[in-house]
Amino acid sequence: MATFLKANQLGTHGARTMPGRNYTSPEIHAREMDRIFQSRWLCAGRLSELGKTGDFITRTIGAESIIITRDEAGKVRAFYNVCRHRGTRMCEQERGTFEGGEITCPYHAWSYALDGHCVAAPHMAGLDDFDKKDYPLHAVPTAEWEGFVFINLARNPEPFEKAWAPLMGRFDRFRLPQLKLHRRIEYDIAANWKLIHQNYSECYHCSMVHPQLVKLTPPTSGENDLFDGPFLGGFMEITQPGGSLTVSGRMCGIPLTDTPADAKQQAWYYSIFPNLLFSLLPDYALIHTLWPVAPGKTKLICEWLFHPETAASGKFNMDDAVDFWDEVNRQDWHVSELSQLGVASKAYGPSPYAPREGLAVQFDREVQRALGES
Repeated sequence: MATFLKANQLGTHGARTMPGRNYTSPEIHAREMDRIFQSRWLCAGRLSELGKTGDFITRTIGAESIIITRDEAGKVRAFYNVCRHRGTRMCEQERGTFEGGEITCPYHAWSYALDGHCVAAPHMAGLDDFDKKDYPLHAVPTAEWEGFVFINLARNPEPFEKAWAPLMGRFDRFRLPQLKLHRRIEYDIAANWKLIHQNYSECYHCSMVHPQLVKLTPPTSGENDLFDGPFLGGFMEITQPGGSLTVSGRMCGIPLTDTPADAKQQAWYYSIFPNLLFSLLPDYALIHTLWPVAPGKTKLICEWLFHPETAASGKFNMDDAVDFWDEVNRQDWHVSELSQLGVASKAYGPSPYAPREGLAVQFDREVQRALGES
């Protein structure tokens, strides 16, 4: 049975915000890329992006580029985007399909099957010490959960089932693997990735920043059921019976769960360390994946997912949710960018967290643990 805590019960006493250098230092950013983004399980996207053999997406993690694809046997594979010959980056696109079922280097035409083994190395046959089988692409571990694909760049990653044990089965009622993508928007944010996480983890700012949001869900409502470690979040109440978080305030899709008609409407928000933020509404899911680019720059991919029959029904305006959250997102990105400018000032120094910022405190502690600072 889940344990719930109010936001002001999470114990922020004595906690201080991070020093400004934690958001601006190239050295700290490099440590985070090494000890967090190249050591933890990262959400790379939805499995539906790899719908058929040869479909691929690429993801950039620091200096590394990773290809994620589906092989001839239907298995999801991931590889460093590095040719085994001269190290050339082979795939420049963010998504697409490998025609002919091969990954071919554009420099000297070395080619690899979708399972990574080398199938062609032109003009190398005359070398006595060369065998194609000795030069497969460097593989990256993958895992699947709730319709998402994950990758891990660590040499010996913690088994996914162990690392993610607290989340196994927790969201079954939302039937996430069945949901269909309606819209995807990519944002370039001039702020550190941690500021975006911290902003997502509290609604202390909501009355000031999101007037349309607080009309639909009181910022002091709800409780948290995950409040320690890499998994944080809980729910907030939606005031209108049968309502949702949309421009109109009404639901804009088929319900995701079989919640009784007289039950309270709730919006569930979770931050999954280090790069997944997801919101579960009565009628859709909102997914954010974060990709740090520099100390003061983050790329964020936002996706709106709906019940598979919503579009075909012709009864709903799904953009009612897209328009609502695109505005809320841009409000959040704006204040995050203002925060980035402020923490870079010599006048800034750590200050106390408010009681309603308990999840942001827990996020900071997870960052410290990952960096070996606690």
